Amino acid sequence: MSGNTITHKITGTAEQIGATRGTTRRATHDSSLAPNRAARELGLRRSEFDLAVHLGRVRTVPDEGGGGRRVARDEIERIRAGEGFPEALRDSVRTVGTMEGAALMDVPRARFTRLARLGLLVPVKFYVNRYRAVVWLYLADELRQFATDERNAALLKGRTPEGLRDQLTEGLDLRPRNWRGRHLGFLLRQADDPWARAAAVASVLDPVEVSGVVRDPYERSYLHRFRPVPPAHGSPGSPAAQLAEEIMTATDPDEIDWLRTDLAGAVEAARGQRPAPRPALRPLPAPPVRDATAHEAEEPGRFRGLLGRLLRRDS
Repeated sequence: MSGNTITHKITGTAEQIGATRGTTRRATHDSSLAPNRAARELGLRRSEFDLAVHLGRVRTVPDEGGGGRRVARDEIERIRAGEGFPEALRDSVRTVGTMEGAALMDVPRARFTRLARLGLLVPVKFYVNRYRAVVWLYLADELRQFATDERNAALLKGRTPEGLRDQLTEGLDLRPRNWRGRHLGFLLRQADDPWARAAAVASVLDPVEVSGVVRDPYERSYLHRFRPVPPAHGSPGSPAAQLAEEIMTATDPDEIDWLRTDLAGAVEAARGQRPAPRPALRPLPAPPVRDATAHEAEEPGRFRGLLGRLLRRDS
């Protein structure tokens, strides 16, 4: 009787847990929107919405059901109540290329490119066109701010200082590095787990560099589980995808050094909160024990049988 009572209690508890989880999941979905629906509610194209999330213009929350990130209805209402909505929101995520950006700042295209290569204008996105050339995109709002800042007047109209010209002649181009820094900041803001933060740092390092910092194979495997999905640029293995991968991987020695330092610190912090899982060690089965008495009794008979056959053959 008591056994039946215990069984019913366990079953009831499992059902209650399942119901609670289901209720929590439904409540999360009822109080938040999937990205596509949120973009429509805010009057944005999906690419504009993704950039708004990237820039922190739209705050997201994790989906309790494991389906990615969502936008709370309160966040939608907050943005919609903002001054100048929806034009102000769309303008804040408007991007322009080199030609349009130069026109916006009223500078020649060549000067715009020099400013970007020097790291004074930071790209927010890029893509690889059909000619396998990298096209950098910038926030129009940031370009306007740079152009109207009096401290930048000499850079916009005057002669480029000699030291900066020498760096450009030597091939300086900080656009990829500045994009990586901006992208990493976005990944870190979205990371809700210490291992996810470590994986974000690892995602902009070459795997060889990661192996040099994280020597434990189980920790490297765990990092890989949290590795963020990189932006898509062409089909996997295509020239466009390979070029994009090069841009997304740190190459400057000093950049690699500080990323390695950050990765070591992030992994140590993650390890302190939750060690990486390891496979359980299973004891080896004991070898079968043979009966020595039976073995000894068996051997004489076996040899007698063999000797008998030999004797019969000789006779």
